[in-house]
Amino acid sequence: MPDFLGMMKQAAQLQSKMQAMQEELGQVEVEGLSGGGLVSVRMTAKMEVKAVKIDASLMKPEEREIVEDLLVSALADARRKAETAMQEKMQSLAGGLGLPPGLLPGS
Repeated sequence: MPDFLGMMKQAAQLQSKMQAMQEELGQVEVEGLSGGGLVSVRMTAKMEVKAVKIDASLMKPEEREIVEDLLVSALADARRKAETAMQEKMQSLAGGLGLPPGLLPGS
């Protein structure tokens, strides 16, 4: 029975840490760039876009398609960075609990 109680305690601890981590992920922000920094996207590690900046030099009607492509690229860059930040948080959570690798998503 002590092993079962220990597992329950560890599960409760994991749930608590997961909730705290989810809150932290909402505070972690990354910036995706494209076009040499002409377009930037800021988002949280929970994939919530917070801001988009487009350099004024791109604001020409004939450049619309280029701006659209750069925006897609900046969003993809920000998403990759957000996913990396989330994976790092998950790995630190799993390591802090002494859980084997692969037990948590992204670890």
